[in-house]
Amino acid sequence: MLIFNAIFLFVLDFYIFFALRATKISFVKKKWFAVAWWFYSISLLAGVMIAFKFNIPLMYRSIILVAFFMTAVSKFIYVVVLLIDDIRRGGVWVSRLFTSRKGKTLEERVEELEKPLPEKAKNGISRSDFLLKSGVVVASLPIFPLAWGVISSAYDYRIRRQRLVLPNLPKAFHGFKIAQISDVHSGSFYNQKAVLGGVEMLLGEKPDAIFFTGDLVNNVASEMRDYQDIFSKLHAEFGVYSTLGNHDYGDYYYGKEDSPAKRKNLKDIIDVHKVMGWDLLMDENRVIKVDNEELSIVGVQNWGTGRFPKKGDLSKALMGTEDKAVKLLLSHDPSHWRAQVLDTDVDVMFAGHTHGMQFGVRGEHFQWSPAKYIYKEWAGLYQEGPKKLYVNTGYGFLGYPGRVGILPEITIFELVTS
Repeated sequence: MLIFNAIFLFVLDFYIFFALRATKISFVKKKWFAVAWWFYSISLLAGVMIAFKFNIPLMYRSIILVAFFMTAVSKFIYVVVLLIDDIRRGGVWVSRLFTSRKGKTLEERVEELEKPLPEKAKNGISRSDFLLKSGVVVASLPIFPLAWGVISSAYDYRIRRQRLVLPNLPKAFHGFKIAQISDVHSGSFYNQKAVLGGVEMLLGEKPDAIFFTGDLVNNVASEMRDYQDIFSKLHAEFGVYSTLGNHDYGDYYYGKEDSPAKRKNLKDIIDVHKVMGWDLLMDENRVIKVDNEELSIVGVQNWGTGRFPKKGDLSKALMGTEDKAVKLLLSHDPSHWRAQVLDTDVDVMFAGHTHGMQFGVRGEHFQWSPAKYIYKEWAGLYQEGPKKLYVNTGYGFLGYPGRVGILPEITIFELVTS
């Protein structure tokens, strides 16, 4: 992927660079501009490769990734503007090619086609120059919200409250409060104080139980070294229950093939859950009792459609829950709900994984993100008949170290009888 991205961005760089040189913008024809342009592009790609291949401080890695992300988005937008102009100019050229020119020989017509396309200036600027110059402005616009998403929103934790009406809920559990977080991605964090603030915000809600639905790290267990003590503070009267996400298996670091190092890393991840006092559910279930009435908590390993790992065994996880009135399932990937869970008697599934793409709009009655074009269920509560799914948009972040519109989420559920 690094090689592919490098080639792709260099193609964009060449296209944009020579398009700019074709404009009447004077400074882009200067030697210093060419040096600055290619020095920045090559340095940025080298920085990205170093960030992925070497264990550099997280702050520097974050700066590199922010610069890369914002540059790539801006260049992509500008290329779209350039393509619009090139398509327009191509249409004019084709039109000239097939338009008859009375009294002109073939040689004269070919010579005419080789001349630059005529551009009628309007208010002192040609159409092409207008598109190219305005494209620079349009391409620079994403820089401001993306920068703000890093400065202001990466750790701007928000509590979302959700009532879950369950007809079969035992009366003893009416008003039972559950907190959910997901997708910590500790390898992306660079502000311990802010992360602690989110944990304290959750604890201030005094939940009866806490659910964590996967992706504790980006790649390796050691990423939790500076944050283990913080998340160890999470506790509730009826326990903290957790499950694994696709990033927790080390596939993106060690590769998909099995290896001793990869197995040890997974064991270390499991040990981190234990040390923090979290009850990691590996295709198994637990029972919570209140006044001799019971609630079943079920947890599966990651199971996702497409390229994501299918580790979870839902049938195994549900064994022994047949007589339980209500079953609450922790499963990282929301695609699991339609693929398998809807065919069971699970009442509510709690998921994460999507992050809401860390970009979009989320209000009380309207939400949108590019994630909706990838996942049918990507944020919030979904229901089919009596069965429910809730997708948490994540506590941390991955890749782009910020959020625009889709803020980090702590969900507080209240279980109620109908």
